[in-house]
Amino acid sequence: MNTPYPAPFFTPDPEDEAASRIVDFARHVGLDGSDYAALHRWSVTDLEGFWRAVWEYFGIDADTPYEQVLAEERMPGARWFPGATLNYAHHALRHVQDDGVAILALDETGSGYEVTGKQLRSQVASVAATLRDLGVGQGDRVVGYLPNTPHAIVAFLATASLGAVWSVCGQDYAPKAAADRFAQLEPTVLITADGYLFNGTIHDRREAALELARALPTLKATLLVDHVGPPWPAENHRSLIIPWEDASTRTEELTFAPVPFDHPLWVVFSSGTTGLPKGIVHGHGGVLLEHLKTLALHSDLGPGDRLLWYTTTHWMMWNLVASTLLTGATTCTYDGSPAPFAKLDVLWELAARHRVTVFGTSPQYLLGMAKLGIDPSVHDLSSIRVVGCTGSALPASAYPWVRDHVGDHALLASISGGTDVVSGFAGSAPNTPVWAGELSAPHLGVALAAYDTEGTPVTDQVGELVVTRPMPSMPLYFWDDPDGTRYRDAYFSSYPGVWRHGDWITLTGHGSVIVHGRSDSTLNRNGVRLGSADIHDVVERLPEINEALVIGAEEPDGGYWMPLFVVPAPGVTLDDALREKIKDAIRTGASPRHVPDEILEVPGIPHTRTGKKLEVPVKRLLQGAPVEQVVNPAAVDNPELIGHYARLGAERRDRSA
Repeated sequence: MNTPYPAPFFTPDPEDEAASRIVDFARHVGLDGSDYAALHRWSVTDLEGFWRAVWEYFGIDADTPYEQVLAEERMPGARWFPGATLNYAHHALRHVQDDGVAILALDETGSGYEVTGKQLRSQVASVAATLRDLGVGQGDRVVGYLPNTPHAIVAFLATASLGAVWSVCGQDYAPKAAADRFAQLEPTVLITADGYLFNGTIHDRREAALELARALPTLKATLLVDHVGPPWPAENHRSLIIPWEDASTRTEELTFAPVPFDHPLWVVFSSGTTGLPKGIVHGHGGVLLEHLKTLALHSDLGPGDRLLWYTTTHWMMWNLVASTLLTGATTCTYDGSPAPFAKLDVLWELAARHRVTVFGTSPQYLLGMAKLGIDPSVHDLSSIRVVGCTGSALPASAYPWVRDHVGDHALLASISGGTDVVSGFAGSAPNTPVWAGELSAPHLGVALAAYDTEGTPVTDQVGELVVTRPMPSMPLYFWDDPDGTRYRDAYFSSYPGVWRHGDWITLTGHGSVIVHGRSDSTLNRNGVRLGSADIHDVVERLPEINEALVIGAEEPDGGYWMPLFVVPAPGVTLDDALREKIKDAIRTGASPRHVPDEILEVPGIPHTRTGKKLEVPVKRLLQGAPVEQVVNPAAVDNPELIGHYARLGAERRDRSA
């Protein structure tokens, strides 16, 4: 007897659904907007028809027309919209209203300021002229060492308007870690701030910024942004020094260089947990279409809306924050901690005060709010239409908390994607139901499948996340990978011609997607594959535990060791009673198979700088791999923890000897 599928946790309001942009788009192509499954099916079976419709629906303003939508359908190397020339920055600025708020700059103190459309255009034109005077042209690289403030968006748009290539990282990166990224690009100009705000502290990064500049020998100039206040030290510099105030206040005409559809727009970097980070190159046209689809159709953003998504400039979500302008909506930048000690709920307060319609965050933030007993509903959150959540799988336990503390009117949209495509593979939309712990459906235009070990598509069982047809925002190439070997090895070595992303997912019979975690960190106990996220979800719900990490390590004697590392909450001791409580919770909330071999207390869990747990590096350290072969400490949020896990592995091997 078949087990019935669960009832949805959330069903869209019919009036809200009918008024959404995705339903209007469905009507535009002659389909029933209330049937998302049919719309998605058409979007991946008629790939050319779908992306042509996206182009037409959003009125893409090309300088020269395209010859066909998809000249070559292959992966890698699909050729999209050959013949078309356009510019991303033109589309980002064409809908901003002179007197309207284009960017709302916020910080953890609760203060902020507005940048109108007229001011934004003026600043972009001025910075672009400054860059042009410095010799920056099409294909040259401009890099930013900047916090999430309007300066970063202005600098990016100015760079893109010239057809130059942008890259940025946050100032919590050490100069060497930033140089590991930027030096690969041989940049012409560096744009850097004097520091940033985090958890009540101003972090002075003047010396770090100048050290970074000295590590980039190709620089012709460095633009200095006064953001947090201290004056820049006077010293001799290899490159010309220009104050941001001088660069951004000239009276100039705003122009845009027409570039081919696949002209490089930006380079985003992998986390770089081993070796130098990989530079992933995306194009003007692919990003333009993909972000319009994601933001306008899936998030329903348009004129009058406001998006506030907590991010840093080195996380791909910053790129989507900047792209909010494509839809005509206001984007919010935010400098600071998501939950500063002085006011843990400041993001909710700001969302209420500024009538934010799309609020974006991470699972760790929502789970942390619940554990801390924060009640966002003390603020008027009636304007929030969508709560977006990405970075890792959102456990089912978080869904009722969001409903109870934000409101049952808000669509909780858990999203899974990647820096690799700078977009999402699966999520929600205004015309999809939501099941707790699940992503509503694959995104439009994403031919998503789950493959078993034989490369056969499966439903209702765990498989590899693959994409079987190209997306316009797939990388053009990796930087400094002339023959494409690293690019092919990263995504196409397992299934030639099919993108393998490296996640375990389940495509359910009712159309949703369940993400189980990275496939290269999957637990394989006695031939049974287990998702680490299933264990983390259960354990991290316990009030006694701040964070957890489980790994499965194959041992030389053929054995298999599956320890669970936990960080207890302040004042809590991991004793035998707590260990038994954790095991009971795992048995009940996951299964007896998920119960670990050992539960060990650790001082912390290491993450990438975008918040992902370092499951595979920890596993390899415990197996005895040298640190230098496993992880680049500069890419870790707390590098001191690496030594702790290396010592744990050595001690275990000594005991077994």
